[in-house]
Amino acid sequence: MSTLRIVSDSGKPFGGRIEAGRLLAEQLQEYRGQKAVVLGIPRGGVIIAQQIANELEADLDIVLSHKLGAPGNPELAIGAICEDGKLFIDERTSSYVGADKNYIRQEKAQQLKEIARRVALYRKVLAKLSLKERIVIVTDDGVATGATMQAALWAVRQEKPQKIIAALPVGPQDSLERLSEDADETICLQAPPYFAALSQFYSLFTQVEDGELLHILAAESKRRSKE
Repeated sequence: MSTLRIVSDSGKPFGGRIEAGRLLAEQLQEYRGQKAVVLGIPRGGVIIAQQIANELEADLDIVLSHKLGAPGNPELAIGAICEDGKLFIDERTSSYVGADKNYIRQEKAQQLKEIARRVALYRKVLAKLSLKERIVIVTDDGVATGATMQAALWAVRQEKPQKIIAALPVGPQDSLERLSEDADETICLQAPPYFAALSQFYSLFTQVEDGELLHILAAESKRRSKE
């Protein structure tokens, strides 16, 4: 049975992603030392994931799935394409919005191009971990509609983990409720009643560049090699 835990309805901004990640890690202490895998959604989510992984003595990785958007409404997820090319389709939603097989095929091909670019860039630095029978924590720097996180959860589920936890610093209540249906446990630090943009909840919300992300991945690769 899935659970949703919202710590606060405060809208007080976090100082930055590092602070948000550390505060989120405090709420996940039960998973310390359990060989969990923390997956960050590039790029901002990887900063959050790094803090959680450090605090929980967990493995760090990224999730490179992409959502398949609905016809005329790309923010509405009808499915997800995984890093290895596996496709997951939410049959109920795709049928409702009229996404036929031809549309899905075209959308899949388009999203695979971007995944291939990211795989070529990131996976030469950090190899993908198997998620089978692992406790998996999926995180980002927050959600608005939640479509990208939803696609990540769908993709992770295909790998048959032991448990999926969606962990977020901030998001609107309705989006969190939808996401909780696709995770075994969902935790969010803040679900403020007024939500305009994710950036309003960070005092420092700069763009995370590929160079910074690659540096984090290289450090994790080095750590793994010492084990």
